Amino acid sequence: MLPFLGLTHLDRPFDYLIDAEQDAIAQPGVRVRVRFAGRLVDGILLQRIEESDHPGKLGWLDRVVSAEPVLGPELAALCRAVADRYAGTMGDVVRLAIPPRHARTEKEQTPEPTSVVTAPDRASWQVYRSAEGFLDSLAEGHPRAIWQAVPGEDWPNRLAELAATTVAAGRGAIIVVPDQRDLDRLSAACEPLLGDRCVTLAAGLGPTARYRRWLAARRGAAQVVLGTRSAIFAPVRDLGLVVVWDDGDDSLDEPRAPYPHPREVAVLRAHLEQCGMVIGGFARTAEAQALVAAGWAHDLVADRAQVRSRSPRVQAITDDDAQVARDPQARSARIPAVAFDAARAALAADLPVVFSVPRRGYLPSLACTRCREHARCRACHGPLQLDGAGHVSCRWCGRAESSFRCPACGGTQVRALVTGARRTAEELGRAFAGVPVVTSGGSSIVDEIPAGARVVVATPGAEPVAPAGYGAAIILDTWAQLDRADLRADENAVRRWMAIGGQVRAHGEGGRLVIVADSALPPVQAIIRWDPVGFAETELAQRDELGFPPAVTMASIDGTPAMLTEFTGHLEIPAGGDVLGPVPLPPGVRPPAGADRDDADTEFDRVLVRVPRRDGRLLADALVAAQIRRNARHETGPIRVQVDPPTIG
Repeated sequence: MLPFLGLTHLDRPFDYLIDAEQDAIAQPGVRVRVRFAGRLVDGILLQRIEESDHPGKLGWLDRVVSAEPVLGPELAALCRAVADRYAGTMGDVVRLAIPPRHARTEKEQTPEPTSVVTAPDRASWQVYRSAEGFLDSLAEGHPRAIWQAVPGEDWPNRLAELAATTVAAGRGAIIVVPDQRDLDRLSAACEPLLGDRCVTLAAGLGPTARYRRWLAARRGAAQVVLGTRSAIFAPVRDLGLVVVWDDGDDSLDEPRAPYPHPREVAVLRAHLEQCGMVIGGFARTAEAQALVAAGWAHDLVADRAQVRSRSPRVQAITDDDAQVARDPQARSARIPAVAFDAARAALAADLPVVFSVPRRGYLPSLACTRCREHARCRACHGPLQLDGAGHVSCRWCGRAESSFRCPACGGTQVRALVTGARRTAEELGRAFAGVPVVTSGGSSIVDEIPAGARVVVATPGAEPVAPAGYGAAIILDTWAQLDRADLRADENAVRRWMAIGGQVRAHGEGGRLVIVADSALPPVQAIIRWDPVGFAETELAQRDELGFPPAVTMASIDGTPAMLTEFTGHLEIPAGGDVLGPVPLPPGVRPPAGADRDDADTEFDRVLVRVPRRDGRLLADALVAAQIRRNARHETGPIRVQVDPPTIG
């Protein structure tokens, strides 16, 4: 029996006696309650054995909470593997994998599916090399591929075809996407092919609907599960395929310990259950490329001729461009003439144009007019912003500021540092008089726009779907995405820009993508060539040279300086490993769980520990051992341990 104790040194099964009354329902995988150290705790029954090798006296199982076996042997093995991979406890992983119980829903009968699934047409996959063999092997084999979608690809329908091919062969599938918008599109594409054999799992469903659909998958009524990050643990029977779309999206970063990434869980699950795996997207992460470089997965890409024919014409700021040369202000202007020309041409053809702005709001960042010092809130030191009505407030705590006085020079006037989406939409509305302007981002996201000429101003990832594709896309304020102190800044920029460019019509149909950035920059060059694979190969080689993930296994440890000193003192780093830091926590990173967020004087630092990739498991074991020693010494205080953290500043 595995009790949920939340303590690293107690992360193991314990033996309990089962009385005759509970013998029939106390089966492996059911939820139970047991007494541990004098208190009742929740747990999961893992296994039934005739005799125990424990030399002491055994306690009795208090009661079986539910006769529903929610943790099957495959899912239990996966949870154990994820806990070991991320230096966490199995109980924490089980909480991520199994939704909370809803007793009334559990008593309901799950109807048998009625839809008949047939193998779909494969014509759309013929553009990709080796696609025919990959689809054939989904029936009985376990193919593993990194899929590079061509520009303009209808990826929801392609993923639906993968799922239908798998189900037609008698196996199940899981498809994970970053957010609810992607899930809605994917669900709409899967419904005609899969009918009631497909369910969606997402936090927004509510506990009742989510548990009902989860039970449908566990009981075998649903063969395909679509969902956001936690759906990667869905208990699909006879799993034949697991898919993760756009694995570089920040929405896939798990905020709860032990912080497993769906991509890595998919890799573990494909290995443990011998099923197929696809990681897809318009761009490619270095982590996905590492799987190809290691020979564990194969490329699923189109020929260069197909990519070139489907991609838009990409333009950036360069001195060699005659049009830019005629515009002396092109390098300093926020929207140069080349961008306006692309927008006008698209609107004249009765096609929509999208302007990508990395910041929402009106003027989301201000500075002192005199000394250019950033304007900060007097209460929480957050950045000040200006709304469309001229009111100044804090972007963090929302506190209104009736007046401003710069602490550095005493100035009382502010100027804009960044122009947000709302202000951009206001300016473009004047520039293109009579053309409808749509703003999408933040809490107001537009899912789809009708056909016809219109100007769309959207933050990255919030672009509405244009049924016939965009005539042009202009990416503004690229410095805000490139000038970040983050290992993945360039990779994220390429991913976002390719996702936008993938919605633009092909260059043969007049589609243009304008990036307001120097064309000599490597991320911009990757877009101009439309070569995400080459960019990922270069990114992986650079990280290998510098010693950063995924070329190495790295762990971050966050806490106060005193706690970090104690923790690293217990840590036995494998040979060849090293310690970097401590340094103050990067901006925007939340403090460890349990920290007093209201204590402005508390200082939190970060230590990075890295070892060769082959020693990743040894590092995870060392981190667990250090936490056990910390518990044994009764050292208290919030501390956070993450293996391969999503942000390395």
